[in-house]
Amino acid sequence: MWTLLLVSFAGFIAQMIDGAMGMAFGVISTTVLISLAYSPAAASAIVHFAKIATGAVSGAAHIKYGNVDWHATIKVALPGGIGAFVGAIVLSSIDLRAAIPWTSSILLMMGLVVLYRFSRRTILGRKRRARARWLAPLGLVGGFVDSTGGGGWGPIVTTSLTASNALEPRKAIGSTNTAELVVAVASSLGFLLGLGAKQLPWTAILALVVGGTLAAPIAAWLVKNAPQRILGVFVGGLIILLNVRQLLVLFDPPTIFVITGYGIAIALWLAGLIQAFRLLPEDHAAAKTA
Repeated sequence: MWTLLLVSFAGFIAQMIDGAMGMAFGVISTTVLISLAYSPAAASAIVHFAKIATGAVSGAAHIKYGNVDWHATIKVALPGGIGAFVGAIVLSSIDLRAAIPWTSSILLMMGLVVLYRFSRRTILGRKRRARARWLAPLGLVGGFVDSTGGGGWGPIVTTSLTASNALEPRKAIGSTNTAELVVAVASSLGFLLGLGAKQLPWTAILALVVGGTLAAPIAAWLVKNAPQRILGVFVGGLIILLNVRQLLVLFDPPTIFVITGYGIAIALWLAGLIQAFRLLPEDHAAAKTA
């Protein structure tokens, strides 16, 4: 009973962060599930079955608040579903972890780009249309990594859409969350074929669904109303912190390096937030004169 309550609470917290930041539902939920002795494949399956419900509620809320760019959503969702299905089949038979250091390193650099972009006085770059020729591979890779790693759709897709300046942060978050429903359905079908329905812990799936669906509408409202500069810095800082943690866990360095790594990540995040709050009055003044 207590285990299921903990899973449900983790789902609530994970969806609050995921719905507001566009990432981390899978990372947080999978981490909790593995710590509760679920296997990586079972943990990923639980997360993706739960994402069908949380993704539907979250997507509907983001649509309601105008946080979705349909061009980008459709272009990443369909390839994302294909990648997720293949990834689920693969994870059901083998364990892919060799690529995690490379993926985390790339995401860490992209997080730095996002943090840098939104903590400057002028947000860098002119907004450009997200094109299908890179959205499709982005969705394919994001879906595959999401299934094999128990998470990764948000960090890859939200980060790429934000760092490239293709979408403003709230549209990147809303579009990624809405497209995730397709990814969750495809991944769940893959796990059903790979693991079989009898091996899936349905009570844990239900517990995660309850917590996640309660948080989804609240998170979408926050995205609608939060200042875009602050949202961008939060996204960048979260990407940095998650991937610093991932790399430290993988390489297990001495304690001094762990403390230093977390310290630098948190310091960068705080510095970006301070700078973003300092620049908010200028943003408001510019918006009034525009």
